[in-house]
Amino acid sequence: MDFLSRRRVLGAAAALAAQGLVRRAGAQANPAPSGFAFETVVKRAQDLATAPFDGALPALPEPLAHLDFDAWRDIRFQTDKAFFGASRFHLQTFHLGHLYRRPVTINTIRDGIATPIPYASNLFDYGRTKIDQPLPINLGFAGFRLHYPLNEPQNFDELIAFLGASYFRFLGRQQRYGLSARGLLLTATPENGEEFPFFREFWVEAPQAGVERATIYALLDSTVLTGAYRFDIYPGIDTVVNISVNLNARRPTSATGLAPLTSMFLTGESDRHHIDDYRSELHDSDGLLIHTGTGEHIWRPLRNPRRAATSAFSDKDLRGFGLMQRDRAFDHYQDLDLAYQLRPSYWVEPREAWGEGHVELIELPTGDESNDNIVVSWRPKEPIEPGKPFNFGYRITAMMDSARLSPGGRVVGTFNTAAHALGSSEPTTPGSRRFMIDFSGGDLSYYLADLSLVEVVPSTTSGKILRAFLVPNSHIHGIRAVIDIEVPAGQTDLRAFLKAGNRALTETWTLTWGND
Repeated sequence: MDFLSRRRVLGAAAALAAQGLVRRAGAQANPAPSGFAFETVVKRAQDLATAPFDGALPALPEPLAHLDFDAWRDIRFQTDKAFFGASRFHLQTFHLGHLYRRPVTINTIRDGIATPIPYASNLFDYGRTKIDQPLPINLGFAGFRLHYPLNEPQNFDELIAFLGASYFRFLGRQQRYGLSARGLLLTATPENGEEFPFFREFWVEAPQAGVERATIYALLDSTVLTGAYRFDIYPGIDTVVNISVNLNARRPTSATGLAPLTSMFLTGESDRHHIDDYRSELHDSDGLLIHTGTGEHIWRPLRNPRRAATSAFSDKDLRGFGLMQRDRAFDHYQDLDLAYQLRPSYWVEPREAWGEGHVELIELPTGDESNDNIVVSWRPKEPIEPGKPFNFGYRITAMMDSARLSPGGRVVGTFNTAAHALGSSEPTTPGSRRFMIDFSGGDLSYYLADLSLVEVVPSTTSGKILRAFLVPNSHIHGIRAVIDIEVPAGQTDLRAFLKAGNRALTETWTLTWGND
């Protein structure tokens, strides 16, 4: 199933599904008036929402129309021609071609004046890719990226990239690309298909001397919504992106996912898939973490299901959610090139109350690691209606160590097996399943000397909990909870946490199990 795929179809999200008119760089994009600001983009988005959606996709010139991935990748921006080259943020553009067929306009802002970057072939080194005819001067670009001395003072590393539909991804120090963020999610179900909103124009502020921040504005379009976006990027050990959004509906819609993240989970200890591979785990993220409005921390291990599955976590005034890569052990991946242990976690925090809604997790089946099969977003309860601008803000943090997000004990491992598979002499129930959840951190090490003070609190929406007990796990300086469940036909939602007296010691582990 190629329903969601970044590695194969990240650019195709713009080329195949995100239909819309993009103004050609240079020829049709006019400089903005003096005093360019976020409100300028907001006005553009509001005006665009009142106009008919135009899905015309300009044809690529013949030399670019049939490039395969390797030929397109061989077209590289010449680093000595980067824009803002005298600053600590260098701007490079991506060339059109292959799956990246929709041109976007990229402007720079200096002294309040926005000016489009004109396409010029001498910005690029075409390598082994042969272009036998001149390309139009109004060709435009597929996207852009900013470089910054992220890991070493003298070397400029890729910090953030916008390429394909509304996808963007960014890095903190010593991180490797894995999951992606998106501007907006629309109707992400296998039954109805998915429309990919896309950024049709960008404005990048010229960096100011002594300011370690980059600011980007973007105009989003789709058949349903338009949007104005402001991105303030703060590079560091944990890079932070503050995002302000103004959405305008062309028609009423409740199928809108805010602050979406997309990732890949093929196999891991929580969901074993027998594949012919020397690597025992393959994932960019291994779990969904939610900090609810009531203060509860929920951990949901990710799965690669047999059929598409959707999970909803209702909440009010959500405090945060994110796709986490908690497993940082190289020997669990054994991949010298892809370095899954260095993939960042992305943590989303609303900057104001988001009201009622739910975190929606979509898990899709995949047979290899090339497809992004995980997507999560916040779905507001109230629909977005025409004539009523919808404003919200949030921040995303790219991090390696996410322990601070769960102040109590947290889940560091989820395992399951048939209950009789452990060689226990205890009687077993046919069809029962044993779940083992490793908790570590918080105050758990304090209680290891006397586990009688700690209680596991399991629950299930159907079926029957047969037994539950705790075992000290010195390898993680924590506690393993063992829960045997009589699994019914269909699906059941499982939950468990540890407590001492009336005090919760850990986050809440949850998992959907059954016929998926």
